[in-house]
Amino acid sequence: MQLPEVLAILMVLAVCSLLMAGYPVALTLGGVSLAFAILAHTLGAMDIALLGALPQRIFGVMTNTVLLAIPLFIFMGVMLERSRIAENLLETMGRLFGTLPGGLGISVVLVGVLLAAAKGVVGATVVTIALITLPTMLRHGYDKRIAAGTVAATATLAQILPPATVLVLLGDQLNNSFQAAQLAKGIFAPESVSVSDLFAGALLPGLTLVALYILFLVAVAFLRPAAVPPISDAGGEGLFARVLKAMVAPVLLIIVVLGSILIGLATPTEAAAVGAVGAVLLAALRAQRTHWPVALCLGAFALLMLLRAALDLHVGIGFALALAVMAAFALGLLFALRAVHRAGYLAATTTKTAQMTSMIFTILIGATLFSLVFRGLGGDDMVHRALASLPGGAAGAILTVMLAMFLLGFVMDAFEIIFVVVPIVAPPLLQMEGVNPVWLGIMMAVNLQTSYMHPPLGPTLFFLRAVAPPEITTRHIYVGIIPFVLIQLAMLVVLWFVPGLATGLPRMLYGG
Repeated sequence: MQLPEVLAILMVLAVCSLLMAGYPVALTLGGVSLAFAILAHTLGAMDIALLGALPQRIFGVMTNTVLLAIPLFIFMGVMLERSRIAENLLETMGRLFGTLPGGLGISVVLVGVLLAAAKGVVGATVVTIALITLPTMLRHGYDKRIAAGTVAATATLAQILPPATVLVLLGDQLNNSFQAAQLAKGIFAPESVSVSDLFAGALLPGLTLVALYILFLVAVAFLRPAAVPPISDAGGEGLFARVLKAMVAPVLLIIVVLGSILIGLATPTEAAAVGAVGAVLLAALRAQRTHWPVALCLGAFALLMLLRAALDLHVGIGFALALAVMAAFALGLLFALRAVHRAGYLAATTTKTAQMTSMIFTILIGATLFSLVFRGLGGDDMVHRALASLPGGAAGAILTVMLAMFLLGFVMDAFEIIFVVVPIVAPPLLQMEGVNPVWLGIMMAVNLQTSYMHPPLGPTLFFLRAVAPPEITTRHIYVGIIPFVLIQLAMLVVLWFVPGLATGLPRMLYGG
């Protein structure tokens, strides 16, 4: 093994050690990479002039239109949380199913699907679900471990069901890796993997995972009914109407956002912008009694769609009419934003969105420097040789990578693994025969989902511990997640043997 490859291995070990010690991710990635670049240059193992490519790479990250979807999806989710729309949905659904043994747990999972699709962020989802449902579950006699595990597992659905932030980031990294793999194979007109492909690929596996969660709760209700008793005071007059009222608006928003992406009407970034505006309008409806700004926006949008079908909006009268309709839409949105601001939702939402977006992009910049130095030391070639020499060919290499990612989940979160590990291992895997990039991406996404529930660093565990009632201990949380982690691993096995679960819908929608 040559000196540059030794330094590449030492750099990876140094990063993992410092992350385990609790140092900030972005500063660790950037600082360690810079230190090893200087060391390698001093020892003659790498030319430090390679770092001259860093500004252009960072500029490419910041101007990437795909990544622009991240702050917009985060804004949409946080706005729905701050305006308490998600809380209202949870409360009404809980009462609808609560008359059945295990019904409250099932309602938590079902609402978790809607919240995951609306929020796309684990932290916001777990806090929302835990604050609302855990006290109710405990008050009605639910086993503390079942209650904690159900909430934790449901919250992680936000990282596998579209429009999950993890899928956006993973799609961007896999696209780069897939194109690099094709260029390495001599294909100079490479195909691409879009975020829409991963959204479509994740839909059926995500819903299958939801079904497995529900089957587990039904089995618990059958075998240990005392652990998941029914709610005696559930129901009530007009309950079904209240459920419909609470569900219609969020469900329509989710259908518009995801549907426009899946059928190709909008890119993920454009759909994220629609989702952010829709969340503002829903929050405005909840914040004030007058509904005219929302009605004006919806009417203007409907009229614009009619004009688009009837006229050319780029010239002449079509352009003038479209301009007038958009002015009306902007007026309605402005008054909706004023209502949301007066209700106290806007400032908190924008602050939280800025914090989370800054965290993600700062990590991405540090990971860009890490990837550049790692490649400069020949680490990518070393990884390629190591994976190619494993027994079992592509299957053996993928199994090794999946196991490594699962184990790394105990000390690193999903963002760190996506930014550090995926750019290293994905190109050599995608150069192997028979490896579908969408299938590989969904396998990685389901695997990364478990990292949110791994002790000792699983973020879901920390969020849940912070907001759980005092009678739920850390031990209850750690024991409660075990069956759900096993279910997620079982989902990986299903995907391994039934890859069409991930590739069927993208192939049907987009071909190829």
